[in-house]
Amino acid sequence: MACTGLGKGYAWCAAFVSWTYAQAGLSAPRNAWSPALFPLARRYTKKEIQQKAFRQADLFAIHSASLGRINHVGIVRKGAGNWIWTVEGNCANRVSSRRRALATIHAFANWLD
Repeated sequence: MACTGLGKGYAWCAAFVSWTYAQAGLSAPRNAWSPALFPLARRYTKKEIQQKAFRQADLFAIHSASLGRINHVGIVRKGAGNWIWTVEGNCANRVSSRRRALATIHAFANWLD
């Protein structure tokens, strides 16, 4: 959480992404609020997602219908077929690698270029 200027007690998936990018020497993103990591200028279009143009180290978003917004973010490890493999923080309060169906992903963002 320190990477984003916050202390304990907050959801930390976006802070984990920010910390990971910092460890890789990237200056952005640095935000603990997951919706902030998906500005339109950085999002892949629907056509690009259908063409699977997203790549390793891009960000993915999960949308919450009850909240009406993005509520979880993680890092793409790889995509294959209708699946992506991820690295995410704050899943059951730990860092984990998961496999997610592409149909469950709300958005992808490119912070590498």
